Amino acid sequence: MIASMQSSSWINILIFALFVAITLVIVFRASRNNKTAADYYAAGRSFSGSQNGTAIAGDYLSAASFLGITGAIAVNGYDGFLYSIGFLVAWLVALLLVAELLRNTGKFTMADVLSFRLKQRPVRIAAAISTLAVCFFYLLAQMNGAGALVSLLLGIGDKTGQALVITVVGALMIVYVLIGGMKGTTWVQIIKAALLIAGAAVMTIWVLSLHGFNLSGLMDAAVAKAGAGGETLLNPGKEYGVSSTSQLNFVSLGLALVLGTAALPHVLMRFYTVPTAKEARKSVVWSIWLIGIFYLFTLVLGYGAAALIGPKDIAAAPGGVNSAAPLLAFALGGPVLLGFIAAVAFATILAVVAGLTITAAASFSHDIYASVLKKGKPEPGSEVKVARWTVIVIGIVAIIGGIGTNGQNVAFLVALAFAVAASANLPTILYSLFWKRFTTRGALWSIYGGLITAIVLIVFSPVVSGNAKAMFPAANFAWFPLSNPGIVSIPLAFLLGWLATIFDRRQEDPVKQAEMEVRSLTGLGAEKATEH
Repeated sequence: MIASMQSSSWINILIFALFVAITLVIVFRASRNNKTAADYYAAGRSFSGSQNGTAIAGDYLSAASFLGITGAIAVNGYDGFLYSIGFLVAWLVALLLVAELLRNTGKFTMADVLSFRLKQRPVRIAAAISTLAVCFFYLLAQMNGAGALVSLLLGIGDKTGQALVITVVGALMIVYVLIGGMKGTTWVQIIKAALLIAGAAVMTIWVLSLHGFNLSGLMDAAVAKAGAGGETLLNPGKEYGVSSTSQLNFVSLGLALVLGTAALPHVLMRFYTVPTAKEARKSVVWSIWLIGIFYLFTLVLGYGAAALIGPKDIAAAPGGVNSAAPLLAFALGGPVLLGFIAAVAFATILAVVAGLTITAAASFSHDIYASVLKKGKPEPGSEVKVARWTVIVIGIVAIIGGIGTNGQNVAFLVALAFAVAASANLPTILYSLFWKRFTTRGALWSIYGGLITAIVLIVFSPVVSGNAKAMFPAANFAWFPLSNPGIVSIPLAFLLGWLATIFDRRQEDPVKQAEMEVRSLTGLGAEKATEH
């Protein structure tokens, strides 16, 4: 099956090239109005709630959702579907606690909100560092997905060939963002979301039709295909119930997924592309529907891959568990459906890495360069110029990191990014929005404490060393037993922010506190804040 897939690889390349050509034309057309920082970072705030909601879905439904979760369900069954549940439930936190308040308070970035009533310089630097760290971990997952997908489709098993593929994806990402800015990136995300959901819907209906539109029949077929012990696909605990350590891993993973979404900088930045807070709310509701429908599809796609290909064959294929969706597409519709799904997967990766890159670039150029180095008075046009140079640097770093982590499970790598975001960003966001007493020292302790703790625990976890699946399988310096640090780093970041504030005798400006509260809850003055 793998050999016949790879013999028709020219179809995959042709369809993908067609998608790239069409989206590049759209990006070029969108770039003609990129004249100011608001145009480049926030698309001139010209998108409606439904358009932005579709783009958010396109940004959020990454390679982890399509490749990683489908593979996780195919191999681990019930435990794999927990990723889908966590990713979806997380949107309730974003909707109820963050989306509208952020839109009312800030200009372009998360740091705008965090520094609104606190000391600008230290808080902006801390928020920018945190944003760059989260974007880096997320970019690793997307680049990893690109390598896994192409290694399967083109039969590129050697590391050099996969590294070349990751480099090409990184170069395309740089072109998209350099030229199109947020407006071009948004249109790519809208197109990609439509293609991804449509492709997943077709495959879902196809899989169900083969089993009489009976989900129980599909699951029974998956159990039968898995052979001895196949019933574990239907029961909790195949991945996270083996030991007390794996159960703690699940709790940690769940915390990271549910709390991480509301603190992802590239998702938060999307709320600034709409003209009003009402449209921001509409964006989240629209995206929840699209994302929720897609994650229901992943349940069918995962068990469909298990039933038609089998967990063992999926795990043994080039790209490992990330190959389940492409293998299923080929089993259903041959080279043509595979070519379409492969192009959609590539589009998914390109759209998400473009969104991540422009977020990281905006964080550095707006928060560090314009606000800190130039004290809020950059020369005309210089901020956008710095952003574009930052895009190139971030692209190169992402390519190198993607090559280094090639072979890791994509959904799992994204979960690490969620853990870093929930640890470094979420406590400070919530404290800033809802706690009047919160101080600059509390923000710094929370951001740096959560960020450093999460990264240190990841470095010394089984993800990096100590086993055959680690990034460095030959080394062993893992002393932290859990694969996800969320259960330790998230509560610790909340605690550090609280302690630092309680023992800080200095009070922040009460006028600024009152202004932030009124603006975040009512939107009064938000439009003035968005002018640049």
